[in-house]
Amino acid sequence: MACASCSTKDGSPKGCKNNGTCGTDSCNKLTVFDWLSNMSLPNGEAPFNWVEVRYKNGRKEYYINSENLTLSIGDIVATQSKSGHDIGMVTLTGELVRVQMKRKNIPVNEEEGLKIYRKASQKDIDIWQTAREREEAMKVKARQFAIDLKLQMKISDIEFQGDASKATFYYTAEDRVDFRELIKVFAREFRTRIEMKQVGFRQEAARLGGIGSCGRELCCSTWLTDFRSVSTSAARYQQLSLNPQKLAGQCGKLKCCLNYELDTYLDALKSFPKSDIKLYTEKGVAVCQKTDIFKGHMWYAYEGEWMNWHKITTEHANEIIELNKKKQKITSLEEYALDLVEDTKTEFENVVGQDSLTRFDSPKPNKKRRNNKRKKGGSPANKEAAPNRPNKPKANNPNKPTTPNKPKAKPNRPNNPNKPKTEGAAKAGGAKNPNQKNRNKNNRRKPNKPQNKPENSKNAEK
Repeated sequence: MACASCSTKDGSPKGCKNNGTCGTDSCNKLTVFDWLSNMSLPNGEAPFNWVEVRYKNGRKEYYINSENLTLSIGDIVATQSKSGHDIGMVTLTGELVRVQMKRKNIPVNEEEGLKIYRKASQKDIDIWQTAREREEAMKVKARQFAIDLKLQMKISDIEFQGDASKATFYYTAEDRVDFRELIKVFAREFRTRIEMKQVGFRQEAARLGGIGSCGRELCCSTWLTDFRSVSTSAARYQQLSLNPQKLAGQCGKLKCCLNYELDTYLDALKSFPKSDIKLYTEKGVAVCQKTDIFKGHMWYAYEGEWMNWHKITTEHANEIIELNKKKQKITSLEEYALDLVEDTKTEFENVVGQDSLTRFDSPKPNKKRRNNKRKKGGSPANKEAAPNRPNKPKANNPNKPTTPNKPKAKPNRPNNPNKPKTEGAAKAGGAKNPNQKNRNKNNRRKPNKPQNKPENSKNAEK
């Protein structure tokens, strides 16, 4: 529930300008909206004099307003502690505090309850903020001291008291840890009273916060307050793979969200027969391979034919089991499976086209066709529509040097007297080498002609 100061203006949020701490405490985790704040009490009814105060990371305590101070949500107050005083922010007043204390089983005992001293002054706030700024640097040093002493523990957070007289170190560990030497090192280094407090892994995740695998903020740091035990059977009922990396949250334990839909699955499984019960038919013995809980379908396969699955409903499976108890067998599972044949052709017809990454890209034009049309002169329709354009004369560049026209035929080269002639040359101008390839225009070889050709072929035939 957003507060009034964080409402939007001109499409953008205004914000309460408190740098992470909402001024009215309506944007923080585990915050209760006071829907009774604008309602007046009946005549003669005294207001409830307990107040809810929030500290670092959503830690909340309940105090008695013995001084009858006029408090509202967002006020910073000085509260009583075991030694000294603490500084916190009021998050809830009135009758809803009674409801919250009843839900958390906190007794309404004014004699044993802690009190609110006053509204915090500017000096109290300055001391409180100065102590809060030291926490991050102290946490780094404290972790290094624990590593040097070889202690199997992890210091997750440090919280200073409002008057800076005490620092509480929150840590997690698998077993009991002897940190007596560590406390001495802390007291000598930080010059303040030290209190060590062990928390669970889920409480650590709730204090620190974070983003889950679902993309949203952790449930334990926003609204979940009671941590119920989660077992692997919850994943089995929901047919989830028993992969610890996927089932574990940031705390290292099983995710709390495994219990959210567990009751719905258990109600749906009441009509299902046990998966280890076999179906006896005249064709063979069938074994359950898969179940669809919310659709109420089960898949069976014959022993020896494990690749052929037959889908039947839970009603049919229970009916076959009752017949088997009476020592009766059905003919085959195909009699029941024919009713569940579905036409899934239309459902998966255009899946590839819908999932394609380039389905919104415009097709590229075919440049080859356009170039061919330009080379050929275009289509005849374009020729008729376009008028004949006169050929543009080429502009002569006066700066470009002109070259004389080359003759088409090559002139006869003079004979080189120094070049030796080959034997059997027929002409004085230099004969071709007999081993040289025939350089005919068509590169074809002519058939060999006889060397001694008669002068008159007709007379020779006669």
